[in-house]
Amino acid sequence: MSETATIVNPQITDSVTQVNTKVVGETPAMAMGNLLMSTSHALSNAAHNATTAQQQGQITMQAATVQGVNAIMGIGSAVIGRTGEGIVEKG
Repeated sequence: MSETATIVNPQITDSVTQVNTKVVGETPAMAMGNLLMSTSHALSNAAHNATTAQQQGQITMQAATVQGVNAIMGIGSAVIGRTGEGIVEKG
């Protein structure tokens, strides 16, 4: 090979060096950005899951309250029916 074919233009080597320096310099910022994005995504998922759990718990408590009220009302009807039956039998 001739000597001129192996010589690289200094502008090319400077350009490649600048790009390599830029990439190495940006790496910590990119890593920190990825960390912050992952953390914020995990926290938003946790908040969403907490809201969903709270809603489901509220639905369960409301259903239990309705069942309790129905049980109380049923007992009242049974007591009134027994009392009425006693009155009719004595009368």
